[in-house]
Amino acid sequence: MVTVAPDQPLNILHLEDSIADHELAIRTLRRAGLSCQVFRVDSLPDFHRLTDSQPFDVILADYRLPGFTALDAWEHVAQKPHHPPFVLLSGAIGEAAAVDAMRQGVADYLLKDDMSRLPHVITRALEVHEARRAREQAVTELAVSQRQLADLTEHLQTSIEQERASIAREIHDDIGGALTAVRFDVAWIGRHSADPAMQEHALSAADMLQHAIGASQRIMMNLRPPVLEEGLVAAVQWLATGFERRTGVATRVQTSSETIHTAAEIQLVAYRTAQEALTNISKHAHSSKVDIELSDEEGVLTLEVADNGRGMDRHTREKPKAFGLKGLQERARTVGGWLDISSRPGQGTSVILSIPLTSAPPSKTPGDAQ
Repeated sequence: MVTVAPDQPLNILHLEDSIADHELAIRTLRRAGLSCQVFRVDSLPDFHRLTDSQPFDVILADYRLPGFTALDAWEHVAQKPHHPPFVLLSGAIGEAAAVDAMRQGVADYLLKDDMSRLPHVITRALEVHEARRAREQAVTELAVSQRQLADLTEHLQTSIEQERASIAREIHDDIGGALTAVRFDVAWIGRHSADPAMQEHALSAADMLQHAIGASQRIMMNLRPPVLEEGLVAAVQWLATGFERRTGVATRVQTSSETIHTAAEIQLVAYRTAQEALTNISKHAHSSKVDIELSDEEGVLTLEVADNGRGMDRHTREKPKAFGLKGLQERARTVGGWLDISSRPGQGTSVILSIPLTSAPPSKTPGDAQ
């Protein structure tokens, strides 16, 4: 007995010019307990008409028929997006021809002399076809899921940048302005007070306020760097200068030109990549030197941030909570680019961002991007 037992009888189309061979195939299938309805055609026009007008679960085909071959029939079926498995059932086909037919997509072949194996061949063809269909469906669903994830990532990144810009404006307009006004008032109090203790407290308060003003300016710069308005090269050089001043790590910037003109969203992705790479270096690398290269040659924006620190192994790069690197990779995808990370323990780390400029999304205004 055949193990495959569909709820409804199988619809089988049999392309065969011999009525005797057709009836033998039907008896063989029914003897094996396979519930099926078998339709016979013996001309190519009738084959086209039936396959165009109704669905079939399996197609059986003799190889040589008057005026055409099974491959002519297969060529018509193969163009359909959801075609059924196509099995050659012939007594006039050599092994080489059968193998060539399977290379073209035919599911299987069986000699008529071995007709008793027909139920098994059909069952196997259906199982393979269903597995292939399920795999294609899974691939399609995965592609849709990845696209949705990429869209969500892009939306989140845009929302984050917009929120950063809003917070930066509030810090500048409200907090920064209030701190500056208070500092002037404290300084006035110190100048007009005759009490030495009052003057000392006023001076100390003014120093603390100046520190707070500087901190708010640094926070504002990190949230929404106005230096980007001067161009990507200037922004990366500003990052490098600040990094070297804070960490004492020698940092060299090399660019292909003094100015690199790109869309605002690409500039922001490159800037954030350099910023995150430098942050990781300061936290983990223990390096003594950092090299940053920025280029727009051959229609590709390339940013490389390399250090000579302790590096990291594959396990560290792929651990589930390594969100910083994964976030950079997703950022790169939002503008049609990609991120490569090269690192070995004791030999430093290199982060390379590549973005094809010709395939970049349409440019947005700087305000929209940030």
